[in-house]
This record gives sequence, structure tokens and C-alpha cells, in this order.
Amino acid sequence: QVQLAESGGGLVQAGGSLRLSCAASGRAFSGYSLGWFREAPGKDREFVAAIGYNHYIPPYADSVKGRFIISRDNAQNAVLLQMNNLRPEDTAVYYCAGRLRLDRAFEYPGSYDTWGQGTQVTVSS
Repeated sequence: QVQLAESGGGLVQAGGSLRLSCAASGRAFSGYSLGWFREAPGKDREFVAAIGYNHYIPPYADSVKGRFIISRDNAQNAVLLQMNNLRPEDTAVYYCAGRLRLDRAFEYPGSYDTWGQGTQVTVSS
């Protein structure tokens, strides 16, 4: 089982960009599907984006469609989330999640069995 660790969070002004990275340990990374979720204070954890072990990308969350891009680099054991045109409502702790050979239900937190510790993203207005 891989272990996941997010990085790249920080404080940015509205309209700015950040790139989050999720680094994975373990040799089975290429067989893992990865998802990005976020959790704002007082709100439930919500799906942002995902990428399958076969590089399939399901629809992004409506709130980030056209602004965020997910990608993976199996050689580097990493999944990236490029976040552009950030808005104050994007402020949250962002989590990376993984599950071996996941091929459906990417948008549900319960579909994943491995989680990172999260990275804070704060967007100021």
C-alpha cells in the first residue's frame, strides 16, 4: 500500500494559481487511482478531481471545472493538481486519496483507502 503526502499549499490572492503535489511511496503507484478532495471549515469533504490508474479522468467537480487540471507522473510517483484563477471559496484543506485499481465512484471519499495528511490552501479576496 502506498503512503501519500501533499505539498504546495499556501496563501494566494484571488485570480492566482497554485500547484499541489501528492507524492507517493511504494512501488505500486502506477496501479493506483488518485483523487483530490477538499474540506473547508464547517463543511463536508468534497470531491475536486481524480485520475485513474489507466489515466482516465472523470468529470471534475463543477466548482473547479475549467480552472483546475489533474495529472499524474508515474515515473515520479506523483499526482499534481494545477489550480488556476483561484477564488476565495477554494479556501480549504486539500487532501490526496488513493486506491488500488479503483475504476468507478471516483467522487466518493469512501471509495479510497489511503489518504494524505492534507495541505492548506487559502485564497484572499
